[in-house]
Amino acid sequence: MSQPSGFESFQEIVAHLRAPEGCPWDREQTHQSLRTHLMEEAYEALQALDHDDPHELREELGDLMLQIVLQAQIATEYGEFNMADVLSSIRAKLIRRHPHVFGGLEVAGVDEVLHNWEALKAAEREADGGERGALDGIPAGLPALAQAAEMQSRVARLGFDWPEIEGVTAKVFEELDETLNASDEEARSAETGDLLFSVVNYARWRNIDPEAALRQANERFRRRFSHLEAVARISGKSVNEMKLDEMDSLWEAAKDAEA
Repeated sequence: MSQPSGFESFQEIVAHLRAPEGCPWDREQTHQSLRTHLMEEAYEALQALDHDDPHELREELGDLMLQIVLQAQIATEYGEFNMADVLSSIRAKLIRRHPHVFGGLEVAGVDEVLHNWEALKAAEREADGGERGALDGIPAGLPALAQAAEMQSRVARLGFDWPEIEGVTAKVFEELDETLNASDEEARSAETGDLLFSVVNYARWRNIDPEAALRQANERFRRRFSHLEAVARISGKSVNEMKLDEMDSLWEAAKDAEA
Protein backbone atom coordinates (compact mmCIF):
# COMPACT_ATOMS: atom_id res chain seq x y z
CA MET A 1 0.00 0.00 0.00
CA SER A 2 1.45 3.36 -1.02
CA GLN A 3 2.25 5.97 1.59
CA PRO A 4 0.13 9.13 1.56
CA SER A 5 1.70 12.17 -0.07
CA GLY A 6 2.85 15.09 2.04
CA PHE A 7 -0.35 16.94 1.21
CA GLU A 8 -2.56 13.92 1.96
CA SER A 9 -0.75 13.42 5.27
CA PHE A 10 -1.35 17.08 6.09
CA GLN A 11 -5.06 16.66 5.34
CA GLU A 12 -5.18 13.63 7.64
CA ILE A 13 -3.65 15.66 10.48
CA VAL A 14 -6.23 18.41 10.02
CA ALA A 15 -9.05 15.85 9.91
CA HIS A 16 -7.71 14.29 13.12
CA LEU A 17 -7.70 17.70 14.81
CA ARG A 18 -11.39 18.02 13.90
CA ALA A 19 -12.26 14.47 15.03
CA PRO A 20 -14.08 13.75 18.33
CA GLU A 21 -10.77 12.79 19.94
CA GLY A 22 -9.02 15.81 18.42
CA CYS A 23 -8.41 19.37 19.60
CA PRO A 24 -11.34 21.10 21.36
CA TRP A 25 -10.46 24.45 19.74
CA ASP A 26 -10.23 23.05 16.21
CA ARG A 27 -13.42 21.05 16.65
CA GLU A 28 -15.54 24.09 17.48
CA GLN A 29 -14.39 26.19 14.51
CA THR A 30 -16.75 27.05 11.64
CA HIS A 31 -16.35 28.66 8.23
CA GLN A 32 -17.23 32.03 9.76
CA SER A 33 -15.17 31.76 12.94
CA LEU A 34 -12.03 31.22 10.84
CA ARG A 35 -12.56 34.29 8.64
CA THR A 36 -10.22 36.51 10.67
CA HIS A 37 -7.54 33.81 10.82
CA LEU A 38 -7.68 33.35 7.04
CA MET A 39 -7.31 37.09 6.48
CA GLU A 40 -4.48 37.42 9.02
CA GLU A 41 -2.50 34.57 7.50
CA ALA A 42 -2.91 36.02 4.01
CA TYR A 43 -1.57 39.37 5.21
CA GLU A 44 1.32 37.71 7.03
CA ALA A 45 2.25 35.97 3.77
CA LEU A 46 2.19 39.37 2.06
CA GLN A 47 4.44 40.73 4.80
CA ALA A 48 6.90 37.90 4.16
CA LEU A 49 6.94 38.89 0.49
CA ASP A 50 7.60 42.49 1.50
CA HIS A 51 10.53 41.28 3.62
CA ASP A 52 11.85 39.24 0.65
CA ASP A 53 12.53 36.41 3.11
CA PRO A 54 12.12 32.89 1.62
CA HIS A 55 12.21 31.18 5.04
CA GLU A 56 9.52 33.48 6.42
CA LEU A 57 7.46 33.05 3.26
CA ARG A 58 7.66 29.25 3.53
CA GLU A 59 6.38 29.41 7.10
CA GLU A 60 3.57 31.81 6.28
CA LEU A 61 2.44 29.85 3.23
CA GLY A 62 2.17 26.81 5.50
CA ASP A 63 0.00 28.76 7.94
CA LEU A 64 -2.16 29.97 5.07
CA MET A 65 -2.45 26.42 3.72
CA LEU A 66 -3.68 25.30 7.14
CA GLN A 67 -6.56 27.76 6.91
CA ILE A 68 -7.45 26.54 3.41
CA VAL A 69 -7.39 22.88 4.42
CA LEU A 70 -9.41 23.63 7.57
CA GLN A 71 -12.10 25.31 5.48
CA ALA A 72 -12.17 22.33 3.10
CA GLN A 73 -12.33 19.88 6.02
CA ILE A 74 -15.29 21.71 7.56
CA ALA A 75 -17.03 21.69 4.17
CA THR A 76 -16.36 17.95 3.88
CA GLU A 77 -17.95 17.31 7.28
CA TYR A 78 -21.08 19.23 6.26
CA GLY A 79 -21.30 17.54 2.86
CA GLU A 80 -20.71 20.80 0.97
CA PHE A 81 -17.54 19.86 -0.97
CA ASN A 82 -14.13 18.35 -0.32
CA MET A 83 -10.53 19.16 -1.18
CA ALA A 84 -10.67 16.98 -4.29
CA ASP A 85 -13.54 19.17 -5.52
CA VAL A 86 -11.50 22.30 -4.84
CA LEU A 87 -8.49 21.00 -6.76
CA SER A 88 -10.62 19.67 -9.61
CA SER A 89 -12.36 23.03 -9.94
CA ILE A 90 -9.18 25.10 -10.08
CA ARG A 91 -7.54 22.60 -12.44
CA ALA A 92 -10.48 22.87 -14.87
CA LYS A 93 -10.49 26.67 -14.58
CA LEU A 94 -6.78 26.95 -15.38
CA ILE A 95 -7.15 24.77 -18.46
CA ARG A 96 -10.32 26.55 -19.58
CA ARG A 97 -8.81 30.01 -19.20
CA HIS A 98 -5.55 29.16 -20.96
CA PRO A 99 -6.68 28.01 -24.42
CA HIS A 100 -3.42 29.41 -25.80
CA VAL A 101 -1.57 26.81 -23.70
CA PHE A 102 -3.93 23.83 -23.53
CA GLY A 103 -5.82 24.46 -26.78
CA GLY A 104 -5.13 25.69 -30.26
CA LEU A 105 -5.62 29.41 -29.72
CA GLU A 106 -2.77 31.64 -30.85
CA VAL A 107 -2.11 34.94 -29.10
CA ALA A 108 0.17 37.85 -29.94
CA GLY A 109 1.23 38.66 -26.38
CA VAL A 110 0.23 39.38 -22.79
CA ASP A 111 -2.38 42.02 -23.66
CA GLU A 112 -4.27 39.57 -25.82
CA VAL A 113 -4.03 36.90 -23.12
CA LEU A 114 -5.61 39.28 -20.59
CA HIS A 115 -8.32 40.34 -23.04
CA ASN A 116 -9.20 36.69 -23.70
CA TRP A 117 -9.20 36.02 -19.95
CA GLU A 118 -11.86 38.67 -19.38
CA ALA A 119 -13.93 37.39 -22.32
CA LEU A 120 -13.79 33.85 -20.93
CA LYS A 121 -14.79 35.06 -17.47
CA ALA A 122 -17.76 36.94 -18.96
CA ALA A 123 -18.86 33.80 -20.82
CA GLU A 124 -18.61 31.79 -17.61
CA ARG A 125 -20.72 34.35 -15.75
CA GLU A 126 -23.42 34.13 -18.39
CA ALA A 127 -23.35 30.33 -18.24
CA ASP A 128 -23.76 30.49 -14.46
CA GLY A 129 -27.15 32.13 -14.71
CA GLY A 130 -27.22 35.37 -16.57
CA GLU A 131 -25.24 38.31 -17.80
CA ARG A 132 -23.14 40.09 -15.23
CA GLY A 133 -21.05 43.21 -15.44
CA ALA A 134 -17.29 43.28 -15.81
CA LEU A 135 -16.91 44.56 -12.25
CA ASP A 136 -19.15 41.93 -10.64
CA GLY A 137 -17.39 39.43 -8.46
CA ILE A 138 -14.75 41.75 -7.02
CA PRO A 139 -14.69 40.83 -3.32
CA ALA A 140 -16.25 43.49 -1.09
CA GLY A 141 -13.74 42.55 1.60
CA LEU A 142 -10.74 43.61 -0.48
CA PRO A 143 -8.85 46.66 0.82
CA ALA A 144 -10.08 49.78 -0.96
CA LEU A 145 -6.81 50.34 -2.84
CA ALA A 146 -6.83 46.76 -4.10
CA GLN A 147 -10.50 47.11 -5.10
CA ALA A 148 -9.75 50.23 -7.11
CA ALA A 149 -6.76 48.60 -8.79
CA GLU A 150 -8.79 45.53 -9.75
CA MET A 151 -11.63 47.65 -11.15
CA GLN A 152 -9.23 49.72 -13.23
CA SER A 153 -7.38 46.65 -14.52
CA ARG A 154 -10.60 44.94 -15.55
CA VAL A 155 -12.02 47.84 -17.52
CA ALA A 156 -8.62 48.61 -19.06
CA ARG A 157 -8.50 45.07 -20.44
CA LEU A 158 -11.82 45.84 -22.13
CA GLY A 159 -10.35 48.98 -23.71
CA PHE A 160 -11.76 51.58 -21.27
CA ASP A 161 -8.53 53.38 -20.49
CA TRP A 162 -6.53 56.52 -21.13
CA PRO A 163 -4.59 56.38 -24.42
CA GLU A 164 -1.47 57.94 -22.85
CA ILE A 165 -0.13 58.40 -19.33
CA GLU A 166 -0.26 62.19 -19.71
CA GLY A 167 -4.04 62.00 -19.35
CA VAL A 168 -3.66 59.88 -16.22
CA THR A 169 -1.25 62.37 -14.67
CA ALA A 170 -3.45 65.34 -15.57
CA LYS A 171 -6.40 63.59 -13.93
CA VAL A 172 -4.49 63.31 -10.65
CA PHE A 173 -3.86 67.07 -10.60
CA GLU A 174 -7.45 67.77 -11.65
CA GLU A 175 -8.79 65.71 -8.75
CA LEU A 176 -6.37 67.35 -6.31
CA ASP A 177 -7.59 70.78 -7.42
CA GLU A 178 -11.21 69.71 -6.98
CA THR A 179 -10.40 68.41 -3.50
CA LEU A 180 -8.76 71.70 -2.50
CA ASN A 181 -11.74 73.68 -3.79
CA ALA A 182 -14.50 71.47 -2.39
CA SER A 183 -17.27 73.53 -0.81
CA ASP A 184 -18.08 71.38 2.23
CA GLU A 185 -17.04 68.28 4.16
CA GLU A 186 -19.17 65.89 2.13
CA ALA A 187 -17.76 67.23 -1.14
CA ARG A 188 -14.19 67.06 0.24
CA SER A 189 -14.72 63.42 1.17
CA ALA A 190 -16.05 62.58 -2.30
CA GLU A 191 -13.28 64.48 -4.06
CA THR A 192 -10.62 62.90 -1.85
CA GLY A 193 -11.97 59.50 -2.87
CA ASP A 194 -11.72 60.50 -6.53
CA LEU A 195 -8.17 61.73 -5.92
CA LEU A 196 -7.14 58.42 -4.35
CA PHE A 197 -8.79 56.53 -7.21
CA SER A 198 -6.82 58.57 -9.76
CA VAL A 199 -3.55 57.96 -7.89
CA VAL A 200 -4.22 54.21 -7.94
CA ASN A 201 -4.73 54.48 -11.70
CA TYR A 202 -1.42 56.32 -12.02
CA ALA A 203 0.24 53.50 -10.07
CA ARG A 204 -1.31 50.95 -12.45
CA TRP A 205 0.10 52.78 -15.44
CA ARG A 206 3.53 52.68 -13.79
CA ASN A 207 3.19 48.96 -12.98
CA ILE A 208 3.20 49.72 -9.26
CA ASP A 209 1.07 47.74 -6.82
CA PRO A 210 -0.60 50.58 -4.84
CA GLU A 211 -1.34 48.36 -1.84
CA ALA A 212 2.29 47.23 -1.62
CA ALA A 213 3.56 50.76 -2.20
CA LEU A 214 1.45 52.13 0.65
CA ARG A 215 2.51 49.31 2.97
CA GLN A 216 6.13 50.16 2.21
CA ALA A 217 5.46 53.84 2.90
CA ASN A 218 3.80 52.91 6.21
CA GLU A 219 6.82 50.80 7.14
CA ARG A 220 9.22 53.63 6.29
CA PHE A 221 7.19 56.02 8.45
CA ARG A 222 7.11 53.54 11.34
CA ARG A 223 10.85 52.92 11.10
CA ARG A 224 11.76 56.61 10.91
CA PHE A 225 9.48 57.66 13.74
CA SER A 226 10.84 54.85 15.91
CA HIS A 227 14.33 56.20 15.16
CA LEU A 228 13.13 59.68 16.14
CA GLU A 229 11.78 58.35 19.46
CA ALA A 230 14.97 56.41 20.17
CA VAL A 231 17.21 59.44 19.58
CA ALA A 232 14.92 61.56 21.77
CA ARG A 233 15.20 59.02 24.61
CA ILE A 234 18.99 58.98 24.34
CA SER A 235 18.99 62.76 24.75
CA GLY A 236 16.78 62.41 27.82
CA LYS A 237 13.66 63.79 26.21
CA SER A 238 10.16 62.53 25.53
CA VAL A 239 8.68 63.17 22.10
CA ASN A 240 5.57 64.78 23.59
CA GLU A 241 7.84 67.33 25.30
CA MET A 242 9.64 68.33 22.11
CA LYS A 243 8.85 71.24 19.85
CA LEU A 244 7.90 70.59 16.24
CA ASP A 245 11.17 71.98 14.86
CA GLU A 246 13.11 69.57 17.10
CA MET A 247 11.06 66.63 15.86
CA ASP A 248 11.48 67.80 12.26
CA SER A 249 15.25 67.86 12.73
CA LEU A 250 15.29 64.31 14.12
CA TRP A 251 12.96 63.18 11.34
CA GLU A 252 15.32 64.49 8.67
CA ALA A 253 18.21 62.78 10.47
CA ALA A 254 16.28 59.50 10.41
CA LYS A 255 15.74 59.89 6.65
CA ASP A 256 19.43 60.69 6.12
CA ALA A 257 20.41 57.59 8.12
CA GLU A 258 18.55 55.43 5.59
CA ALA A 259 20.12 57.05 2.55
